[in-house]
Amino acid sequence: MAVAFVRTVSRRSRRSILSLSFHLSNPRPFPPASPIALTPKTYSGPAFAPFRGFLRPPAPCLRGPHHGLCGIPRSDDDLKLAPLAPPGDPPKKKGKSAKKKSRVDFTKVDPALLPTVILVGRPNVGKSALFNRLIRRREALVYNTPDDHVTRDIREGIAKLGDLRFRVLDSAGLETAATSGSILHRTTEMTGNVLARTKVAIFLIDVRDGLQPLDMEVGKWLRKHGHGIHTIVAMNKSESLDEQGLLTAEAGQAYTLGFGDPIAISAETGFGMAELYETLRPLLEDYMLQLPSDNHAQDVISTAVEENRDCKSPLQLAIVGRPNVGKSTLLNALLQEERVLVGPEAGLTRDSIRAQFRFEERTVFLVDTAGWLQRSGKEKGPASLSVMQTRKNLMRAHVIAVVLDAEEIAKAKTSMKHSEVVIARQAVEEGRALVVIVNKMDLLRGKHNSILHEQVIKAVPQEIQTVLPQVTGIPVVFVSALEGRGRVAVMRQVVDTYQKWCLRLSTARLNRWLRKVMSRHSWKDQATQPKIKYFTQVKARPPTFVAFLSGKTHLADTDIRFLTKSLKEDFDLGGIPIRITQHSVPRKAELSKKSKKPSARKNVRILSEKRVALTEVVSS
Repeated sequence: MAVAFVRTVSRRSRRSILSLSFHLSNPRPFPPASPIALTPKTYSGPAFAPFRGFLRPPAPCLRGPHHGLCGIPRSDDDLKLAPLAPPGDPPKKKGKSAKKKSRVDFTKVDPALLPTVILVGRPNVGKSALFNRLIRRREALVYNTPDDHVTRDIREGIAKLGDLRFRVLDSAGLETAATSGSILHRTTEMTGNVLARTKVAIFLIDVRDGLQPLDMEVGKWLRKHGHGIHTIVAMNKSESLDEQGLLTAEAGQAYTLGFGDPIAISAETGFGMAELYETLRPLLEDYMLQLPSDNHAQDVISTAVEENRDCKSPLQLAIVGRPNVGKSTLLNALLQEERVLVGPEAGLTRDSIRAQFRFEERTVFLVDTAGWLQRSGKEKGPASLSVMQTRKNLMRAHVIAVVLDAEEIAKAKTSMKHSEVVIARQAVEEGRALVVIVNKMDLLRGKHNSILHEQVIKAVPQEIQTVLPQVTGIPVVFVSALEGRGRVAVMRQVVDTYQKWCLRLSTARLNRWLRKVMSRHSWKDQATQPKIKYFTQVKARPPTFVAFLSGKTHLADTDIRFLTKSLKEDFDLGGIPIRITQHSVPRKAELSKKSKKPSARKNVRILSEKRVALTEVVSS
């Protein structure tokens, strides 16, 4: 018998033997026994006739919390405590524990009330990469420069981590040993000023390089300046060490910073974002629950009122110009705070910094761009990224403010150089509203510079009109950003230009205007004069009009320029690019339509007295 069994097993395939060995090495628990209830009817039939006296229906197996083999309790005490489960209910399987949700709905909270989280650390540890990961956009410049700083200003955004929403700040790399007055010393001071209004700080270290002495200095700096701020240590760039199993050793070094348990993350791949969520959730919830309830109601009402006002829609303003003309200083003057880094160094701004503030019950988004430089193909590193980012922000803006240097204008006796003319022309081609701001007017004061001051004020508007003939009436504002003079004048001019850019004119008003304009226009040839049937506006931002002409003749370029100039003069659309397109209607189609309509009406009128004849005509 044993020999036969061995022969039978040897005939089986190798695959079956491997499957059998796998199941024997990994035994699976048997499912709990279900109650079996057998009745005498089950054994009915001639085959079970000799055994009817010996067969009995077995008792149902018991299932309870203390069951043994086949669900039978191990002792009498267990039998008394184990309740009988219903025969039809199977045991509930334990699934994965569901992810806990936040107690606060952050999506309904006003952005001004959201908690603030700042990203700090030494240079080149991945702060900007984590910032882009949290806001889900590539706004901050990311470049591997171990010996240089890419980020120099404080960048702000709304982070989206699961169902959490909070304001995140990207700061420059900290170097506490920087010399006084240097760029690194100024960025460190700016970070310290912003740290006072944050609730949580994420301290990033590079786990690949290990804990550096500069990381220890940053930790000491946080303890000194970050009183009452909860600090979370994040070991960035951990995606490769996770595979090798070296995170435990690196975490031991991170404990020496004294900020609690570190978190292993990877801003590039998204590794560890779930652990970061679990760490931030209780901290942000406690902050939101401590806020007074009256603020929530007031903010909900204020946001609802703002949404109903179409005319108070947010305004996108981009500040552009050549390097070192005072763009960042103008941004700080408009915000009335030291928001971005300023200094005498040219090309100090690299990132396009976006800030939000309110002016006369209107939300305004300011974008401070890097110095405009023509792409020569030789830019390397952050410089090439800055040029690309400036061009993108130029296309997103509604109003573009071109900043000029009054001192250079007085010396060179020219208002706009080639790069500034390129900015203005590109803005006009993209259909953006244009405002020119002449900065540093404080340098042209005094008895010796009074003549230059008057000459600059008179010459700049005339020269701009000569350089940009396609847009007439470009507004020019003279300011001194360093002293804060002209701040209100700049914003009022920007808002006025934005309202003109969003202007919509009714068709009836345009046609009444058209009749007056065409009567005073001198046509070259009255015989071939195209007839404009009607004139209408099809689009705003920028204003776009369509002229419907009869026949195949089209308006000449001189006629279109005449209409464009008349629109700007009569409706006060200075500094706004206007587009006019033509659409011709064939005369044959007009005549055919006119000839068909009277004939049908005539037949109906003749046969209208007799209903029977009318129905016959309609049926035919």
